[in-house]
Amino acid sequence: MGLSYEFSVGSVRAKEKNMLNSSDIEQMLSYSNSADLARYLSDKGYGDGETVDEILKSHTNEVWKYLESIAPDFSIFNPFFIENDAHNFKVVLKGIMSGRKREELFLNPCTIDIDIMKNAVEHKKFTLLPDWISKSAEQAYEIITHKTDARESDAVIDKSAMEHMLELSKEFGSEFLSEYFNTVVFYNNIKIAIRSSKTKVDADFLNKALCDVNDFKKGRVISTVLKGSEYLLDELSKFSEYDCKTAIENYRLSPSSFEKFVDDKLIKSAVESCKRASEGPEPLVGYYLGFEAEKKVIHIIESGIRTETDKEIIRERLREIYG
Repeated sequence: MGLSYEFSVGSVRAKEKNMLNSSDIEQMLSYSNSADLARYLSDKGYGDGETVDEILKSHTNEVWKYLESIAPDFSIFNPFFIENDAHNFKVVLKGIMSGRKREELFLNPCTIDIDIMKNAVEHKKFTLLPDWISKSAEQAYEIITHKTDARESDAVIDKSAMEHMLELSKEFGSEFLSEYFNTVVFYNNIKIAIRSSKTKVDADFLNKALCDVNDFKKGRVISTVLKGSEYLLDELSKFSEYDCKTAIENYRLSPSSFEKFVDDKLIKSAVESCKRASEGPEPLVGYYLGFEAEKKVIHIIESGIRTETDKEIIRERLREIYG
């Protein structure tokens, strides 16, 4: 008999009790060196290893083994892996073009085998790749070989990834997943637009880079990007969709405040939707997002300790957690 969501949700609810909480974060903030932080995580049973990175890698592997063992349909997580696929293809393409191996840059989990990507690029057989990326992969190859424009090459791959994330998120009939990835793609567009407003780009590039998504005013954004950064920020501050106005207020404080705002918005939506759900895939997805949020918090604390950053500044940078 196959796994049921009733069983999976019960299992995840029990696991959530072991997630990091505010007391854990305060304890981690009290340490003055990375070794003490690693020891704390190890003593909690968070993972195996001598360093924070080793422990996080161990914990990540265990989380994925666990989710694979209890998810009735593991493909529910595929929308979250597409960005890794896009990243990996860009690594393969640039590595082959430059003649340098970049194996250490590959990200997991992913949905496309790295060897298939390598074969597709080396032999120019892009039909070996899934439909969602095959056409853009060939286009990216042509751009980087004939125009040597890595930025445009990256843009067409990233746009295909965003489009595919939106498509996949709709397949499971989950209102949360659909809204979550609409938000992700909306803010990916905003980040592309802001970066582009500080460099010389044309409308053709922006049309190749920006993805159509609900309530994103693509034409207005493109026209103001071409005028410059301040024009764009002024225009974006008028957008109420996805709390964009507040996001831009945070960006004016600092880019890191903007990133924090977006991360917190996404995890808060998971807490609100996934923790309240009593059936279906949302509790499993929420657990996954919670574990990703934990990793980000630990990385911020460890980085702050390593750079001897003031504790209050570290605290200001911390993201919301799921636990």
